[in-house]
Formats: sequence, structure tokens, C-alpha cells
Amino acid sequence: MTSEVKFFVSVGVITLLILVGGVFLYSNKASENVKPVEESILVKEDSTKMVSASASATFVEFGDMQCPACAVAHPTTKQIRENYAGKINFVFRHFPLLQHKNAQIGAKAIEAAGEQGKFWEMQDIMYDKQDEWGEKDKPLDIFMGYAKELNLDEAKFKSSVDSNKFKDKIDGDTYDGNQAGVDATPTFFINGIKYTGSYSYDDVKKALDDAMRKK
Repeated sequence: MTSEVKFFVSVGVITLLILVGGVFLYSNKASENVKPVEESILVKEDSTKMVSASASATFVEFGDMQCPACAVAHPTTKQIRENYAGKINFVFRHFPLLQHKNAQIGAKAIEAAGEQGKFWEMQDIMYDKQDEWGEKDKPLDIFMGYAKELNLDEAKFKSSVDSNKFKDKIDGDTYDGNQAGVDATPTFFINGIKYTGSYSYDDVKKALDDAMRKK
């Protein structure tokens, strides 16, 4: 290789490194300057949540009970909910997608269980067994089995799922999600900043721990 060729190769490599470094710095700078979504949009009085007076972070999930990705991510969010109890505010908001035919009734089912103090337990079962009911024509028949498993008042549970009492809450959650820029499920917000990493527990934990240190 001639000296002239070596020179141009070196210049090319240096230029590439500068460009990559510039993009990296710009990306970091951009992420630092992201404006958080207002808490008044992300958390409402009627939101299903576990809160703590000493919380140093707020974790909000917008989810769809029939969403396969939500079911995949659920072990992580369940761990976060359990391991950070008393340390953070954990909030779940509904965002049922139109392409999922049982997403709406799925949302109603966990709300109906929530009336009897079993929101999270019903959510756990429904995500774990999503394949059992996700595409069924009569998912309520299957939900009744879950209600029995949780020792719920089955008649009350069925009556609530059959009613429209949760419509305003579910529609309100969806509206707020749209306002917050949610375009897929699950979508997480940590202290108002949309989380864009993987669904692995370690990655979500790192983002949450970083946010708690900055609080």
C-alpha cells in the first residue's frame, strides 16, 4: 500500500470515527433533552396503581391484555411490581388495540376482579394463560374459571364484565395513552420518560434504578 493510499485510508477511518462519535453524542444529548410526559396525563385518580409515600420513581405501563408482547414482558413488570413495592409508584393503564378482538373484554375482566381486590392476580393469570382465551369466541366462559380459581364472587364478577361500567376508564386510559405518544403495547414510562429498551428485567431495572438516583 502506497503512502498516499495509507493517508486516505487513515483520513477515512478518522472521519468515520468522528461521525459515529458525533451521532452517539447527539443521541445521548437528545435523550437527555427529552421532555417528560406530564404526570397528570400518565396517572389519574382512578388509575390502578400501587403507590408509596416515599416513592422515588413512577413506573407506568400501557398494556393490552391480548397483546402477545405484553404477555412476554409481563414476568418483568411483575418482578418490578413485587421487588420495588414501597419504593416506587407502579401504575397500569389500559391500551386495548383494535386488532385484538378480546382486548376490551380482557380489560373489563381485570377491572371486575379488581372490584374484589384481585386486579393483579387476575392479570397474572390472564397473561400466563393468554393462549387459552386470546382468540376464543366466548372468552368470558374461560374467565369464569379464573374467577373461581381466585375465589371471587362469580356472579358479581360476571355481572361486572357484562356491564359497561368500566367503559369510561378504559376509554380514558386509551385517550391518555394517545396523548402521551403511545403507539404500541406494552409501552413503559419511567418518571414520565418513555422507556425504549428491551423487556428484560435487568434492562428495565437499570433504567428504573438510574431514574431513582436522579430523582
